Amino acid sequence: MAPTALQSSANIEATSDNIDAVNVLKANAKEISKDLYDESEFDKSKDKNNFRQFNDACDQVKNFYAQQHTLQTVAFNLKARNDFKNKTRAHMTVWEAMEKLNTFIDECDPDTQESQVTHLLQSAEAIRKEGKPRWMQLVGLIHDLGKLLFFFGAQGQWDVVGDTFPVGCAFDDKIIFGTESFKKNEDFENPVYSTEFGIYSPGCGLENIMLCWGHDEYLYHIVKDQSTIPAEGLAMIRYHSFYPWHRENAYHKLMNEHDNKMLEAVRAFNPYDLYSKSDEVPNVEELKPYYLELIDEFFPTKVLRW
Repeated sequence: MAPTALQSSANIEATSDNIDAVNVLKANAKEISKDLYDESEFDKSKDKNNFRQFNDACDQVKNFYAQQHTLQTVAFNLKARNDFKNKTRAHMTVWEAMEKLNTFIDECDPDTQESQVTHLLQSAEAIRKEGKPRWMQLVGLIHDLGKLLFFFGAQGQWDVVGDTFPVGCAFDDKIIFGTESFKKNEDFENPVYSTEFGIYSPGCGLENIMLCWGHDEYLYHIVKDQSTIPAEGLAMIRYHSFYPWHRENAYHKLMNEHDNKMLEAVRAFNPYDLYSKSDEVPNVEELKPYYLELIDEFFPTKVLRW
């Protein structure tokens, strides 16, 4: 039976709507790409030499890295991941998690002694003011929430914070304080773990390596299953402390094609993590309504399993 004029009109209208929807998605994709990878403007007047000055770091920071580099072993990381899979540590909203974290001071950060909520809001606001995608603003807000591990049975801060690096293969000399600080690590002279690729293979992809267990890895595994944050945002969360990789170009032989794209995203995020630290303290109560709405947009379930 031939379609009636009314049916034809409806079909044409539906097709037109579908085309419009596709065009909107394409336009949004282009805009996200442009916004995400545009060079940051807020930090251009800052002296980058004043950040990550570990040579002048206090003894507390140096002692932290000596302990982290000694205790982050393959055996510890396997146990940490097994514990993560078999235990829910708490049930909280994202904002409740931020409030709980507010008493934590990072022992390995040479740049600031501000509370964590202050740093999270500084990062998010810097991203927001430059018109970056809303999901990236959210990443700025939550990227350090994995530091909640400190309250959930951590053995210290060495298994919570600090620059990250792979375990199961040779420690690269581009890691902060170099390979000398790893000599007491039980994996340092292991016949397999001390080789360039160790338990991995060239081009295996970073998704298949064990980065030392801490707040980045922990939060990545929390949000990838409980949020709609895109792959670029998940990479920002998982790799933002992986400075040997995204700043010093180490471990690139382990990368696959997907990792090349994620590297660009992490480098686009890094200025907002590192250079947003300042003496200006954001007004939490004024900003809270905006960020509560943002959280709800990307977390379908308000109460998360931590």
